[in-house]
Amino acid sequence: MIITIDGPAGAGKSSIARRVASELGFEFLDTGAMYRAVTWGVMQRGIAWDDVEALVQFADAACLVWQDDRIYLDDQDISEEIRTPQVTSHIRHLADPPKIRERITAQQRRIATGRDIVTEGRDQGTEVFPDAHCKIFLTASPEERARRRQQQLAQNGRAMTVEEILTAQNQRDLEDRMRPVGRLRAASDAIVLQTDGMTPDEVRLEVLRLVRERLEASATNSASGGTSA
Repeated sequence: MIITIDGPAGAGKSSIARRVASELGFEFLDTGAMYRAVTWGVMQRGIAWDDVEALVQFADAACLVWQDDRIYLDDQDISEEIRTPQVTSHIRHLADPPKIRERITAQQRRIATGRDIVTEGRDQGTEVFPDAHCKIFLTASPEERARRRQQQLAQNGRAMTVEEILTAQNQRDLEDRMRPVGRLRAASDAIVLQTDGMTPDEVRLEVLRLVRERLEASATNSASGGTSA
């Protein structure tokens, strides 16, 4: 069973997805971390961002493992290294080329096969898992998302003003919505949840309620279909 949680940067997807997965007894898959890991690896090796063929070859050869909320690239735990502004500013070079997305998407589907998964990202419900059992689209105003990001960075010992974060975030939003493949958008059958003014616990409880409601409806429909057959 697959549950997707999509939304813009700073909407709280990762933290909510982790907590929802834990409460449901599902596994959590941070697909954004996979793109960040490949981006970090490219930066470490000095591959030119405009050398698409070399980027594709690296994405093909990269050994990515997601285990216990940690991301490994070629057996190296880089869970902290991938969360820097430098990595964030270069993700588009890996997220835009269709050939690279195809390879990383295939890895995401492979990891999810036969598992109960809560996965989060930008295009999980639209491109990666279009047949997911439940799709949630989390969003909030740009200002609210920037404030949340500032608090998250402060907890990790990094200081940025809300204005700095908002400027970078607005650029990221524009790029995410303009991408030719995997652009940011809510799936037609996704439940859109606006979270301005909500605490993390309130968001968590509402997502859990929506997920359980959707899963119960799906189970009822399946049972009815089976009976009528």
